[in-house]
Amino acid sequence: MPARPVLAIAVLLVAGCTTGATGSPGGSAIAIPPSLAPATPVASASASAAAATPAASPATAPVVIGEAPPAATLAAEGGDPVSAQLGTYTWAGTGSDSPWLPGAPIAVGQGEPLTVRLDPPTPIDAWAARVAPSTATDPSGATSLGGGSGAPAFAAPDAGSWTVEVALTFADGVGRASYFWRLEVSP
Repeated sequence: MPARPVLAIAVLLVAGCTTGATGSPGGSAIAIPPSLAPATPVASASASAAAATPAASPATAPVVIGEAPPAATLAAEGGDPVSAQLGTYTWAGTGSDSPWLPGAPIAVGQGEPLTVRLDPPTPIDAWAARVAPSTATDPSGATSLGGGSGAPAFAAPDAGSWTVEVALTFADGVGRASYFWRLEVSP
């Protein structure tokens, strides 16, 4: 059994000595099969950096940090998802201010269950959905369709033409974003 930790250490040492095209230390990460991993962790600069980063709990997915908030879609039960118009957001130190948007069009039935999905999937601490007539140019007079935590789900409003805004607060303090759709609701 002593050969396994020695082999794993040798692989780590060789990986740590590789250089990139510029001659700087680095190279690619190498995965070591669990059967070859040492029983006691090997100290290294990359291991120290990994230890400084908190691990995600198995119950929640880590927040994927891209250049902008995740894309959002809205779908009625059994219907095709429709991509949102992204409004005002703050995201990982950046942001954008937007007016009240008319929203991406989607036809639904009155009272039909609607769900929002994110791509990539991103944990949500809180959400709130509100609706205003589609002719509105700002949120004054908007009424709530619901709110909560986790994946947003709410019922379509009464028949008519509406703009719905779903405001999300992402987990881990990454930011907030508003998404807009124009609902054409039939009775």
